[in-house]
Amino acid sequence: MGTWKVQRAPHLDPRSPLVLDTHELGRRPGSMRTVQRTVKAPEDLGTVVIGVPPGTDLELDLRLEAVMEGVLVSGSVRGRAIGECIRCLDETVADLDVTIQELYVYPERAAVAVEDGDDDEDVRKLDGDLVDVEPALRDAVVTALPFQPLCRPDCPGLCSECGAHLADDPDHSHEILDPRWAALGGLQSTYDETKES
Repeated sequence: MGTWKVQRAPHLDPRSPLVLDTHELGRRPGSMRTVQRTVKAPEDLGTVVIGVPPGTDLELDLRLEAVMEGVLVSGSVRGRAIGECIRCLDETVADLDVTIQELYVYPERAAVAVEDGDDDEDVRKLDGDLVDVEPALRDAVVTALPFQPLCRPDCPGLCSECGAHLADDPDHSHEILDPRWAALGGLQSTYDETKES
């Protein structure tokens, strides 16, 4: 017979800037503390067209409050997202000021919630006295980013024929012949050549 190994989830690193210690709160509902800190943005904080560049500053202004079920983390995250205008492909910048609110439940409360029918993945749990705010921060920031970023609301985009920036030349145009008349255009050039000789 083989032996069974119990795998445990890796514990949170208390030195990580996005891991907060709730030890001071104890388990006394109503106790509260605030956290203000500037952290470096994690990798992949955004979408394909816009996101917060990794390593840039994010300002956290959070409140940790003990409640019956666990610790409620709420507050704001501020930073700057950089992306590409979907019309002209120029750089676009969006200043972010996003609200975050997440309940981290005590492990024994999480077990009761799962027994009551809540999905285990929907319940964020404390790891001892530590909470990891990165998933909640990621959820709040990514959903606040513009789905179709624009460099300006009235961006005319690029010319579909030559790729020129239409904002630089508002009168830009091309003479486009209807393809049904293209054969006649060929006859016109033959006629012009015959006339010249």
